Amino acid sequence: MNCVYLSHGFRLLYLLQQSSSSLELRTECAVVLGSLAMGTENNIKSLVDCHIIPALLQGLLCPDLIFIEACLRCLRTVFISPVTPVQLLYTDPTVIPHLMSLLSRSQRTQEYITQIFSHCCKTPEHQTVLFNHGAIQNIAPLLISPSYKVRMQALKCFSVLAYENTQVSMTLVNVLVDGELLSQVFVRMMQRDQPIEMQLTAAKCLTYMCRAGAIRTDDSCVVLKTLPCLVRMCSKEHLLEERVEGAETLAYLMEPDVELQRIASTTDHLVAMLADYFKYPSSVSAITDIKRVGQRPDMCLLCVSGSQERQDKLREMGFVDILHKLTQASDPNLCDRAKTAMQQYLA
Repeated sequence: MNCVYLSHGFRLLYLLQQSSSSLELRTECAVVLGSLAMGTENNIKSLVDCHIIPALLQGLLCPDLIFIEACLRCLRTVFISPVTPVQLLYTDPTVIPHLMSLLSRSQRTQEYITQIFSHCCKTPEHQTVLFNHGAIQNIAPLLISPSYKVRMQALKCFSVLAYENTQVSMTLVNVLVDGELLSQVFVRMMQRDQPIEMQLTAAKCLTYMCRAGAIRTDDSCVVLKTLPCLVRMCSKEHLLEERVEGAETLAYLMEPDVELQRIASTTDHLVAMLADYFKYPSSVSAITDIKRVGQRPDMCLLCVSGSQERQDKLREMGFVDILHKLTQASDPNLCDRAKTAMQQYLA
């Protein structure tokens, strides 16, 4: 942040914290600070160094809803930046319970708070803190909010809460939302008429619950809903990033279960996805995406399982060339997996 921005930031933070300032002025300060936080990463670093987060959190104690929403909007902008230490949300033990209490104030508070939670839940310790302060019971009703943004952010919260967390997943499986099991709410969110982002995130939630042992791998919501949804996400009609995310989640879902691998192997979508990757320019992001998919141990082996007819299709799609390129990868793990798949294919 240059000197002008820095001086403005100091002044705005000062006015924001002055009880003698009018509520309208303090609200405008929060709005302008939010605009400054949308600038460069250096801007955000400077604001964080100026203790903007404690100042905004203190502002949430004010009873005025408009001011609270302005502070939350600014906090959301600051916390979603990769340069902001998420641990700052957990420094004061009174912050999380207070944020939970603000969820009922408005759709805006629901959207901003759940987005803050989903971005700041990075470790098992963070999951535990949110779980112990009632995240599940407070956020579950938001999944049927009339606001798409609220539903989507609530869904993302459950995705990060359930990831590799048995306690959360076992609790989620028994939660009712307006008389409906939470797992069925997730199933509805995976329907084709829902936005891709929602379908993928709902599939992640069910995948994580399944991997944690809360849902059986032969449950219909996994075999008939989650698995087909993730396979569908891998088709070439979707953006590369969506396909990578779908493939990663699919690989994670079926990794420990041979039967799920067999079911998934009956479709050519995954092979077509790998083939299409090599048609993209050799950008850093594309190469990274390819390596991310390859890091899942079942992806290459999945593609070479199946009938002779399927093997013929693989040959037509140039799968041998794909495996050959992967055997020359700089990542030794990816290279070894590709060699194993090549040996199985040629056997």
